[in-house]
Amino acid sequence: MTIAVDFDGTIVENKYPQIGELQSGAKDTLLRLHEEGHKIIIWTCRSGDLLVEAMNFLLWHGIPFDQVNDNLRENIEQYGGNSRKVCADVYIDDSCILWEGEIDWERIYYQFFGEWLNGMFP
Repeated sequence: MTIAVDFDGTIVENKYPQIGELQSGAKDTLLRLHEEGHKIIIWTCRSGDLLVEAMNFLLWHGIPFDQVNDNLRENIEQYGGNSRKVCADVYIDDSCILWEGEIDWERIYYQFFGEWLNGMFP
């Protein structure tokens, strides 16, 4: 499964243009998903130096990712081109997944990925 994950407000607290504190559970959940074989695309509006700072933050904290604001090589080859739209099975973004106003990474894993991994969805 390919998972597109927003940076500001999702992996870290939203302090843009600064980088906020790491959200509780973000690193552990992303590590687990990556270890399970899922591909992770960092999907952010950051660009230029701000994007470099975000990628360095992820590398420093050992948070895995396979691509940044771009499609996976296998998708580019499969579809014969590279759309500006990131192709993913799941998009995790604080603009759409909040419980009581906050990101809950444990709940994200168990309600979305845990059920899919257990074959509850086709």
